[in-house]
Amino acid sequence: MANNKKAGIQEFTGLRSVLWPIYNWELKKFLPMAFMMMCILLNYSLLRATKDALVVTNMGAEAIPTLKLWFVLPAAVLFMVIYSKLSNAFSKNTVFYIIVSSFMIYFALFAMILYPFHQSLSINFSNVSNEFAQKLLLPIGGWAFSSFYVMAELWGSAMVSLMFWRFANDVTSLKESKRFYAMFGFIANIALIVSGETLKVIKGANLIAWLTVLSCFAIIFIYYWLNAYVLTDPRFFNPDDIKKPKKNKEKLSLGESFKYILGSKYLGFIVLLIVSYGISINLVEVMWKGQAKLLYPSEAAFSGFMGGLQTWTGIASIVFMLIGANILRRCSWFTAAMATPFMIFLTGLIFFACIVFKDSLAIVIESFGGITILGVITWVGLLQNVLSKGTKYSLFDPTKEMSYIPLDDELKSKGKAAVDVIGGRAGKSGGAAIQFLLLNVIFVGSSLVQLAPVIALVFVLILLIWFFAVSGLNKEFLKLSEKHDE
Repeated sequence: MANNKKAGIQEFTGLRSVLWPIYNWELKKFLPMAFMMMCILLNYSLLRATKDALVVTNMGAEAIPTLKLWFVLPAAVLFMVIYSKLSNAFSKNTVFYIIVSSFMIYFALFAMILYPFHQSLSINFSNVSNEFAQKLLLPIGGWAFSSFYVMAELWGSAMVSLMFWRFANDVTSLKESKRFYAMFGFIANIALIVSGETLKVIKGANLIAWLTVLSCFAIIFIYYWLNAYVLTDPRFFNPDDIKKPKKNKEKLSLGESFKYILGSKYLGFIVLLIVSYGISINLVEVMWKGQAKLLYPSEAAFSGFMGGLQTWTGIASIVFMLIGANILRRCSWFTAAMATPFMIFLTGLIFFACIVFKDSLAIVIESFGGITILGVITWVGLLQNVLSKGTKYSLFDPTKEMSYIPLDDELKSKGKAAVDVIGGRAGKSGGAAIQFLLLNVIFVGSSLVQLAPVIALVFVLILLIWFFAVSGLNKEFLKLSEKHDE
């Protein structure tokens, strides 16, 4: 890893220690990695807002649980299988190029064919009388938009959670990570502000897809530059620090990898973190987007509103990154890891309270004039999302990624892939499954708003599991970190 024990290096002091704890000689490595993360997050933000605008305005917010449960989750499992096969057959660099290029090809096809001709490509299932079957067939009928939604969801899991952080964990030491990881986010989250302003100006989903393609080119170039001209410098990366596997050692199959992973208590706690985050944020987001659609019914208006969300999320994330970077360096891992579930718990309860007691609140709020309860709920949901994402990017992601560093190579690669890709999707699909069952099996004919008290109770239970997982992982992380340092 990087040589941090150079003679003459002094610890940062004063304002520099708070705002920029990076040595000048480290910029050659730090900046390209931060810019690569910025490009990945730019795509993530653009795709996230666009997929929601396409689905919510054309299919309704109730289609999101169906998509996440029956389409996104199977796609994540399929991706995991393909990734495992590619990892066994090719080098890490080749796998990275293949995956980014695959996304790039799809979004180019969407821009050229799927979006311009989506009406001709859609399938009409209006003659199906069964209401339950209609909900399942709706995403199939609009498969052009559904495929975009699935690929946009996979980008977050495959590129943000897996490909970038696996690369960063391979070439960053545990000591560097305490300074680098939060600062990566500090720079990279400028992409959220850029994406938010871009969405306010650019209204066509095909143009967003073309921007995604251009960003993919930039990601490939930066990755190539780092491997060809930066990581060849022993100051930044020392391959001898990594235990090289025996030449005759067979690579584990997908089934063997899962068996190996399931036997790891350590990875089990990380899975609980990711699944708890996915379920809790999904339980709030779907209901909030349904309310936002009522306030902003057209695709252009909804996309502009989501653009504002990205802008404010970017600003909040940058502020939180500065705070988070110092929390990571000055406080314990446990303190940093607890910040995100605490923020989501607090803001989520406030949002659900606004939904559950909206009739009583409406009398008070509308007495001021010019303010509606729908507007308050929408903007409280926006605030909840911004604050939750800010702490997620600044503290949840860095602490989660730090926990992978002491692991062996197999758990770092295939273990991380299974946990981040499938675990991440299982989290969001878990929230979708809960909503799907409540709407279509247990309380048939009810709306999400009517089920708010039940969903709020589930939300609280999930957060309690999250708190337990942080406590358990903290104990394991401290033990493994001591062994890793030795």
